[in-house]
Amino acid sequence: MTEARDDYVLDLAQSRRGYALNRLCGSLKDADNRRRFSEDEAAYCDAYKLSPEQKQAVLERDWTAMLDLGASIFYTFKLAMLDRKSMQYLGGVFTGMSAEEFASTMRSGGRKFG
Repeated sequence: MTEARDDYVLDLAQSRRGYALNRLCGSLKDADNRRRFSEDEAAYCDAYKLSPEQKQAVLERDWTAMLDLGASIFYTFKLAMLDRKSMQYLGGVFTGMSAEEFASTMRSGGRKFG
């Protein structure tokens, strides 16, 4: 798994880099696509022409690597939902906290910087 970071920015270059990955994750809004993905994840990744690094990140559910490879959290969350993972779970992964710690931090006003 890739180490948590707090400096992720989805800019135009990252968005272009992650286009195929975001298309794949976005396609999971459709029940038939979720079924097809679940039946053969690797083949589904190939159909969307993911790079080898993107495919590996999806298959290993390396959430931070997906973001590093151009994924948007909003699309990535569709894949997480398929795995029954909450947004708090992903927030915890991205910040190095447990889902409970992340939720508690958000309830208390979020992280304080500087």
